[in-house]
Amino acid sequence: MDVHVVDGTYELFRHFYALPTARDEQGQDVAAVRGVVHSVLNMITQGATHVGVATDHVIESFRNDLWPGYKTGAGIDPALLAQFPLLEEALVAAGVVVWPMIDVEADDALASAAAMAARDPRVDRVVICTPDKDLAQCVRGTRVVQLHRRTRVTMDEDAVIARFGVRPSSIPDYLALVGDSADGYPGLPGWGAKSAAAVLSRYEHLEGIPSNWREWQVNAVSAGALSQTLARDWDKVQLFRSLATLRDDVPLFDEVDQLRWAGATAAFAPLAARLEAAVTELT
Repeated sequence: MDVHVVDGTYELFRHFYALPTARDEQGQDVAAVRGVVHSVLNMITQGATHVGVATDHVIESFRNDLWPGYKTGAGIDPALLAQFPLLEEALVAAGVVVWPMIDVEADDALASAAAMAARDPRVDRVVICTPDKDLAQCVRGTRVVQLHRRTRVTMDEDAVIARFGVRPSSIPDYLALVGDSADGYPGLPGWGAKSAAAVLSRYEHLEGIPSNWREWQVNAVSAGALSQTLARDWDKVQLFRSLATLRDDVPLFDEVDQLRWAGATAAFAPLAARLEAAVTELT
């Protein structure tokens, strides 16, 4: 069997900005919810049997206590934020397992679900449905892969190496060096994708990087400056790696069988009617 774990937060954002506003009888915009529900059910129609969807019920997480610049809900359109509870309600009514995250992030739920599903010998493949580069750290060979559903691109371990220049296990170290603007931490000055990949492809983790810059397989002119930056900001880069490292121990389910889709519940029909009756606002 294949297990699909879906980034509900990404899907809601994607549909919110891709679709025109559609208001229900209460005046609430439900277009993004309608789009995500259609998309997930279409995945099931096309053959997905075991599905779980993770959402950021609260945008902030424990990482905000570690780094003040970490992403928050500030600036997010209120019409988008208002659709999270409805999305979770609609998916549950549709019979889909949902993990609304509060203290940790949806990405942590995806990593945890993938790790647990991969431990089940009955599982042939775990498909992590998100384009988020953080999740590349969870890819394992061809058994745990990452799928960008919009572009239909699947990344196994070889594809992760081709894209980032490092193995999945080095992704947190890579992001610590280059930064992640989407999550709100900057990385280290002077470090870019090429230099980080060149160093980590050889030394794998931050601790393995030698202090003698002449041993680095990077441009000799810049290597000295990079070495000095790494030494000066060692505590900071370790913090950034902590931010980039996903938790894989969040208790989400007891066994993979709990993710099997068994059909919609009785609550789905009225909710679906509400979503379908929403009037699209044309601009």
